[in-house]
Amino acid sequence: MRRQAVKVRIYPTDEQVKILAEHFGCARWWWNHGLNKCIETYKATGKSLSQSGLNSLLPALKKDKETEWLGECYSQILQSVSLNLSRAYQNFFDGKAKYPRFKSKHHRQSIQYPQKVKQVDECLKFPGKLSIVKAKIHRPLDGTIKTVTVSKCPSGKYYASVLMEYESEVASLTGEGEHPISNANGKVIGIDLGIKDFAITYDGKKVSKYPNPKHLAKYEKKLAKKQSIAARKVKGSNRRKKINKIVARVYEQVSNVRQDYLHKLSRKIVDNNQVVVVENLNVLGMVRNHKLAKAISDIGWGTFVNFLGYKLERDGGKLVEINRWFPSSKLCSNCHYQISELPLDVRTWICPSCGTHHDRDGNAAINIRAEGIRMLSSSGTGEANANGEEVRPIRGRKSKMRHSSVKLEAPASSNA
Repeated sequence: MRRQAVKVRIYPTDEQVKILAEHFGCARWWWNHGLNKCIETYKATGKSLSQSGLNSLLPALKKDKETEWLGECYSQILQSVSLNLSRAYQNFFDGKAKYPRFKSKHHRQSIQYPQKVKQVDECLKFPGKLSIVKAKIHRPLDGTIKTVTVSKCPSGKYYASVLMEYESEVASLTGEGEHPISNANGKVIGIDLGIKDFAITYDGKKVSKYPNPKHLAKYEKKLAKKQSIAARKVKGSNRRKKINKIVARVYEQVSNVRQDYLHKLSRKIVDNNQVVVVENLNVLGMVRNHKLAKAISDIGWGTFVNFLGYKLERDGGKLVEINRWFPSSKLCSNCHYQISELPLDVRTWICPSCGTHHDRDGNAAINIRAEGIRMLSSSGTGEANANGEEVRPIRGRKSKMRHSSVKLEAPASSNA
């Protein structure tokens, strides 16, 4: 089974906007109340509340006069909140996420419908009072609809993220049971992600560089002007809320332009290659550098890798992530000699062993590709020699292969 999510714009009526506001409020209140109960229970007993334990609190709350308004909300929305809260705790205990936080009405609002959502022509039909909502379905919802998450972003727009399930696809780009690189026409590309140039690639023949568009920098003056206007408004006033919505629209525009660029570039790479090799970068650790945090946050490395992952998975390709500690820049791609240090400001260097002149990023892309081929070779499939290339010796820490999970398909241009 394969799953994929498509995010579509929805256009609720004024009455539906009121219903959604009620549901958002109920879901947010229940999350905060449930989180508070979990904290109190843990302090008292040393154990947290499970999903069933949280759900058992709902009937009494709906009968209580102070919280009887919870009964106006579609019941499965509240049950989904319980499920998400229990998963948030599980992810925290597994070390995959931070401790769950309380939600604010000033940030993005969302609710989840776990079942019974259908497509009716160019609309989505929801269970409960919401009923049929007009939608801009830019891509066919041709799978089995599992869950739908309805959200309202700070700019005031409404979206529905539709998670669909598909039967296992027998056919792929390389044939059933055959690894992509074992195909005679299979291509492997190594990608080094950077700041000066967004992506530096090597496909076995040439090194290509794709520039960093610096999306946020293009809108900085516009943002500064709108934010200075907002700062002069009285907190809590309608005028401040109005200008804050305009600021949110500018940020949304930056995000849309960034995603469009990442979609087009990832589509171009996936269309021309069967295996893509990238570094598993520690983005959260890198943004702690205050000098580079703004540039790293704007560039969108993690989103780009996610786009590559789900596109490759859908097209029968493979994403290989090598270890972040692999010395891709310090290793000579010609003789495999490894230098001890290479500061960030040094963009070119000469190998002391063989005398080869290296461009820092181009050399890294070559080494990343070679490491990906070595990893595939060590997996026992014998793909490394499919293109008749040499597998270089192991250097640095051991790398791992990661299989892509379900990725979110955001609104993008038609060729994304």
